[in-house]
Amino acid sequence: MTETPEFSRPVRIDQLARHAQPVTITADAAEREALARRFHLLGLDRLEADYALSEDNGVIFARGRVRAELAQPCVATGVAVPEKVDTDFVLRFVREGADQPESEELELDAEDCDTIGFDGQILDMGEAVAETVALAMTPYPRSPEADSVLRDAGVLSEEQASPFAALLSLKDRK
Repeated sequence: MTETPEFSRPVRIDQLARHAQPVTITADAAEREALARRFHLLGLDRLEADYALSEDNGVIFARGRVRAELAQPCVATGVAVPEKVDTDFVLRFVREGADQPESEELELDAEDCDTIGFDGQILDMGEAVAETVALAMTPYPRSPEADSVLRDAGVLSEEQASPFAALLSLKDRK
């Protein structure tokens, strides 16, 4: 038995027509708090998305825009690094276990959109939006103080750690 995601907005496939026009979904405070825990965020103050669904040869596409305001811990200091995510998305939902013809022509390449498997009956736009935000976040956020904290801890910068840094230090000895 699978758990219901923190931000679940299920869409039944037989009701796709209701989602052909733009739909807006917004995470409430409890959903944002649960997602913040899951994604190890210090805060998630906003999460919403507008999207529309369409179907083409058994493949369902979700096109829309996601907006989020969040804070991640700095990789060096742990202090909150605020970030805004405001990005368009295109998601491709494919029935799990369904054979997709290799020569199938799509409006978008698989590289141009994320592909998500679903059971063929219900897709979860809330979970899809949450995962889209997680992928859009800065992977290693750094606060303005990160460089000085790392330097004080003895961590070398990329320039100092490069193979050419040793050669440059030899040149300076002359």
